[in-house]
Amino acid sequence: MERLLQYLDDLDDLFGAVGLVAEKLRNLVWLVALMILAAIAGVAGIALALAEPPLAMALAILMFVFLLYRVVTQPVAAETAQYDTA
Repeated sequence: MERLLQYLDDLDDLFGAVGLVAEKLRNLVWLVALMILAAIAGVAGIALALAEPPLAMALAILMFVFLLYRVVTQPVAAETAQYDTA
């Protein structure tokens, strides 16, 4: 009986290792997908700037305002709160 439990434990360890490898692979796929999307967005932005400069400038300003709004309205992280002097 003890051997069976040891085999089952080894099998559990094997499935756990496969899960860890699958997680690393999933993270790699996400990273590659994000890099491809960032490259596509950069190329699209350059193409838009070459074709319609005023439209590209308006889009850039809208993106800047959106990002500035997010930075201003997001809550302070716990790590940076300890350095707050107020």
